Amino acid sequence: MIAWTIYITFAGAVLVLLFPRAFSRWIALLTTTATFAISLATFFCHDLDLAHFTTIVRVPWVPALGMNYYLAVDGISLTLVLVTSITAVSSVLFSWDIDQRVNEFFFWLLLVVGGSFGVFLSADLFLLFVFYELVIVPKYFLIAIWGSTNKEYGAMKLTLYSFFGGALVFIGIIAAFVSANSLDLNQLAQFRFTPQLQSWAFPVLFLGFAVLAGIWPLHTWAPTGHVAAPTAGSMLLAGIVMKLGAYGGLRVAMNLFPQGFQMWSNWIASLAVIGIIYAAGVALRQRDLKFIIGYSSVSHMGFVLLGLATANVLGVSGAVLQMFSHGVIGALLFAVAGRMIYRRTHTRDLDQLSLMELSRALPFAAFVFVIASAASMGIPGFSGFAAEITILIGVWKTFPIAVWITGAGMVLVAAFTLRALKRSFFDSAVEYNENVKSATSLNREALEPITIPEKLGAGLLMFTTLAIGIYPKFLLDRIQPAVEAMRFLKTGG
Repeated sequence: MIAWTIYITFAGAVLVLLFPRAFSRWIALLTTTATFAISLATFFCHDLDLAHFTTIVRVPWVPALGMNYYLAVDGISLTLVLVTSITAVSSVLFSWDIDQRVNEFFFWLLLVVGGSFGVFLSADLFLLFVFYELVIVPKYFLIAIWGSTNKEYGAMKLTLYSFFGGALVFIGIIAAFVSANSLDLNQLAQFRFTPQLQSWAFPVLFLGFAVLAGIWPLHTWAPTGHVAAPTAGSMLLAGIVMKLGAYGGLRVAMNLFPQGFQMWSNWIASLAVIGIIYAAGVALRQRDLKFIIGYSSVSHMGFVLLGLATANVLGVSGAVLQMFSHGVIGALLFAVAGRMIYRRTHTRDLDQLSLMELSRALPFAAFVFVIASAASMGIPGFSGFAAEITILIGVWKTFPIAVWITGAGMVLVAAFTLRALKRSFFDSAVEYNENVKSATSLNREALEPITIPEKLGAGLLMFTTLAIGIYPKFLLDRIQPAVEAMRFLKTGG
């Protein structure tokens, strides 16, 4: 049943092109809502063995090369399918008022979503790569056509980084196929690759995927891409696309080459900690609200990579939970910054926003941003806290020193988040200077009220981060058995 998330999304993308533009947003909403319903229903289905990568569909595709259209699901992939569907629904709602080339916009948006579903459900290595590369093209068009600040530069930079990472992934896939003569992920996970092969194939494959996860120092495409993208594009980038890289690193690189992973895990942890601290420090110096959230995404993805590097059940389970959590929180932050604020005020500059008293003009946006900021800082009761505390307990077992260093990063996260929140909505000090005089002419009464689709989209994301924060067991009960079944876990982990 879960395979229908792919088919319905691609069918919706085709229908969007065939029907008049008046129907396109409704088709997109119905499509994403249907995938959300399917993924949620599968979550409550007790017939599936979510502890193992269970086959859903297996049909010969290119028999001569051993390629199959092979889909499978476990607790990890199902968790990421769920966050993809939630982010997709909210991104359509936040794009409700779009008026430029509407059919094409929702076509590309649904292609990103459908390709992401394909990556998370693929059990054939080449099929996974096809879906992985399929996501790159619509990302480019979404940013280059509907984006804003330096959109052509942002779109091209993101695409070139993605293709560079994809080339590394392809080299790793060829190495695995030539050695094992199979593309079946379940078979490959049982195959014993030579330590010599693993020592170079693992870093090539993992780094190829980690580019899309925003690993330091190959992270610079992310803030630029986020800022250039339209609101829905930023939401999909933060909520879904960055997770493709982390998922590929876990499902493919770490699970196929466990010895290679053990050789390089200290390096992964080091780069992850640097990424957490560096991105948080850079975010503290930014004046553009979207750049702050863009660097925040890189910092939070550092927690995911750090959790993966621990190679124990708690650390890796926390990393998957953080993928889900950041998918929701990142999408919510970009929705407020891009749609609720920028579309109405035509600025994201903190100096200008500080003069507008937006907490009075847009009280609902202020409320949503407070909730999103609290979740992003890891306040107890939100999904961010549940994910980060699970990761840090896992990290303590493997890299205790990293916990202390990461603590400094969490302080920086709180600092730049509170700064952005105060300057955007609650800065009462009206200081005039040459740079911000123009902002004072804004008539707050003229700002459009927050629309019903925006409220519904924000409500869905806020409910999700609260629900998982209060009851993380809902996800962890499905994630942990799947993690325990993976072969890279250290003995006794």
